[in-house]
Amino acid sequence: MEWILLIFIIPYVFILTNISLKLKKIQPCNHSDNPGEFISVIVPCRNAAEHLPGLIKCIGNQNYDSDLFELIIIDDNSDDPSYIPDSEHNSLKNLKVLKNEGRGKKKAIMTGVSASVGSYIITTDADCLPGEKWLSTIAASIQDSRPDMLICPVMLESKPGFFNIFQELEFLGLQGITAGTAVAGYPVMCNGANLVFKKKAYLANVNNLHPEIPSGDDIFLLHSLKKNNNIKWLESEEAVMITASSVTLEDYINQRNRWISKAGAYSDRDTIILGLVTFIAVLTQLVTLLAGMFRPEFLLVFAAAVLLKSFPDYLILGNTCKRYGKTQLMKWFLPCQLIYPFYVAAVVVRSVFPGSDWNKATH
Repeated sequence: MEWILLIFIIPYVFILTNISLKLKKIQPCNHSDNPGEFISVIVPCRNAAEHLPGLIKCIGNQNYDSDLFELIIIDDNSDDPSYIPDSEHNSLKNLKVLKNEGRGKKKAIMTGVSASVGSYIITTDADCLPGEKWLSTIAASIQDSRPDMLICPVMLESKPGFFNIFQELEFLGLQGITAGTAVAGYPVMCNGANLVFKKKAYLANVNNLHPEIPSGDDIFLLHSLKKNNNIKWLESEEAVMITASSVTLEDYINQRNRWISKAGAYSDRDTIILGLVTFIAVLTQLVTLLAGMFRPEFLLVFAAAVLLKSFPDYLILGNTCKRYGKTQLMKWFLPCQLIYPFYVAAVVVRSVFPGSDWNKATH
């Protein structure tokens, strides 16, 4: 009778396997050298003085005409010198440094959009580092499809150590799901660290972004724009944005808690279904393991549950790691799978004590 518990993992396996099949259909972006699209890059930041010089340098090193983009940094009431006068930066031709007209990340982005010139906006974070072809690749993709939103890849900075490897693998898995669902036509995730959207579309939907919730500037915009069926995924290593991983386990769990804290406001069916089947699959693993402490026969069910869930996870991670040259990480797949249920449990427990400092989050 205990084996019947495995039925709760079947929906997860079905949905994630379907997503993995969509990943095989992804085609790399082909772009011209001079697409000629003017773009506004917006960076909301708080207490980010140590990170901004690196980002500004990377933006200044783009192989894209400096007359075709602007960088807008919006300081959200920082305690450090994140707000730096434009005159102190000579590396960029079109740099604006503004004070947030309100409080919080969403208001900071709105301040940046209001001051922007471009018809398309890119948002990123102060602790991110793009490659030199980042802007030209995105501009070409914009000209190719004129999307309401263009979801671009984000990768964690590779670092040694099991904790960093675990973070990187989980992040790659999320990127795989992000890409697969977007290509399938039902996007459920995006990341504000590398997100493109049409200014006109943003302004038309700004009232749907749940200003009462501190985080979620990216996901609520995605949900609002999704009805127009004009959201695309940009497949290109040259469009990847590198972001920093969490330094401590506490920071990592708190960050994930901020991600899930806004789930109660979700109205998108696809996102809700994926979240539920994932939670049920992980809960099944935890329940069978806990039951196995009292009835050993449940340990076999736990092992079967891990293997069953691992099947689509391996397909998605394997595909994503291959596309981005990270196949060496797959040797850590099984250890990470065994730890993952406990990590999810820790995030859920931590969600009882939610935080609200968006500036401490990586995204």
